[in-house]
Formats: sequence, structure tokens, C-alpha cells
Amino acid sequence: MPGAGKSTIADGLKVHGYDVVNMGDSVRAEAERRNLEPTRSNLGQLMLDLRQAGGPGAVADLVGPKILQSRSRVVLIDGIRSNDEIRSLSKFGTIKVLAIHASADARFGFLQARGRTDDPQTRGHFEERDSRELSVGISHSIALSDYALSNIELTREGLVDRAHKIIRGWLSEVRDGLSEVRDGRQAGGAK
Repeated sequence: MPGAGKSTIADGLKVHGYDVVNMGDSVRAEAERRNLEPTRSNLGQLMLDLRQAGGPGAVADLVGPKILQSRSRVVLIDGIRSNDEIRSLSKFGTIKVLAIHASADARFGFLQARGRTDDPQTRGHFEERDSRELSVGISHSIALSDYALSNIELTREGLVDRAHKIIRGWLSEVRDGLSEVRDGRQAGGAK
């Protein structure tokens, strides 16, 4: 959900050589291309319009060129909102979803402190944004994530370190799987 700590993690992991592609930045770039003011209302409506016109994975399609341009083995996609986006992104490689949880009060506080033009200024705006995010399927992506990390009572460094540990574990699994394929084995036993 917005404000849970996804961007904090993504920014903190750049030092490990991971590239970051932010889905919201792609919507903001599309708003600029369309000469729309990057307000909370305009960006929220544009996200819905893009999905209506291009299908539920349309926002993920906007980030495809950035993924293809990356030279990193690992690209962190910040801001996946639906399983349709996950399916769309899977054509670029292995996808693992790390859900970040934080209480509504914590998320509201984080968003107010961040101060982006589309961040909610009132509790009503915050609840409106949450409802919009839920309407596009974010709860399904969270529920079916590969791992859920709680951002409750963690420092910024603690949050980033825990996420990095999870990602390193996933990378080990991928490497181990590749070794098994090279050795003529498949998951679940030898041929």
C-alpha cells in the first residue's frame, strides 16, 4: 500500500548495484507528456485511465523499456499494483514480489513526511487513495506475494537490511535452480 516503505527500500538497495524502476514515476512521466499537472487527483485518474485504455497491465507496460535498458542482473520494480502487472512484467524475467506492510497511521505519516505533489494532505485523501489502489487489485498482489515484510518499529536501515537479506535469499534460489538445470536435474529430484 502507498507509504509502506517500498521506495525507501528501493532507494536503500541501489548501493548494492540493483537498478530501480518506479511505476509511479512512469505514470508521472506520462502525465508530463500529456501536459497534466502532477496532482493527486490527476495522477490517480491517469492511472485508472491507462488501465482502462490499455488493460490492467498497462502501467507495467510503461516500464518495459527501462527494464530492457538496465545492465543490472536485478531490477527492483517499485509500486506494482496488481497481479496483471506481475504477469506483464514476467516476460522480462523471474519475478518475486516482496510486500511491505505498515499500519494505516504509519503510512499516512510517512506519506505526509515525504511531501510529493500527489501525496495525501488529509486523512480523507489518504483513504481515497487507498480505495483507488485496492480497486485495481493491490490487495491480491499483497496476499499472493512471495514474502511479506512488516515495517513496524523498524529503522530505515533495519527495513533496507531485512529486504536485502530476503532478496539475497531469492538470488541464491535462482542460482541453485540454474545449477540444477545445468547438471541435468529438475526441482523435485533427478531425472
